[in-house]
Amino acid sequence: MTKEQMIQEITARLAADLAVLASAARAAHEAATHEECLPDNKYDTTALEASYIAQGQANRAQEIRIALESYRTLTLSGFDDAAPIRLTALVTLESELGEVRRLFLGPQAGGMKIADRGGEIVVITPRSPLGRSLLGLRTGDEVQMGEGAAAQTFTVVEVC
Repeated sequence: MTKEQMIQEITARLAADLAVLASAARAAHEAATHEECLPDNKYDTTALEASYIAQGQANRAQEIRIALESYRTLTLSGFDDAAPIRLTALVTLESELGEVRRLFLGPQAGGMKIADRGGEIVVITPRSPLGRSLLGLRTGDEVQMGEGAAAQTFTVVEVC
């Protein structure tokens, strides 16, 4: 999968998530303002709870709009073995045990997983601990993931 195809996949998924959340926020808002939700007594909090849900969904929808716009205006960079890792890098890491992880350093939508023939690609951001650790590294450098007994060392085997 090319980086252009990854960006298309990410934007398509963000757009779909936005449509679902916008619809859910509208439904929650309608529920919060519906006459049947008017409190029967001072202990009836149905309308209040529905308004909290509507506001939370509206906030999440705004976050997705920002993420979507950041991917729509993203300029992809090319990388070689000497180039330091930065935004838009597709990084392949390999552990001492041969475990391979592929990561895309994107501006938003950290945690999104993209299926590819070569395996799963996980979107991370520069604000995440792993993203911060990878910034500036090059092919052949090592990065540690996890802490304490769960820590693993990975080698950067490819940056594109």
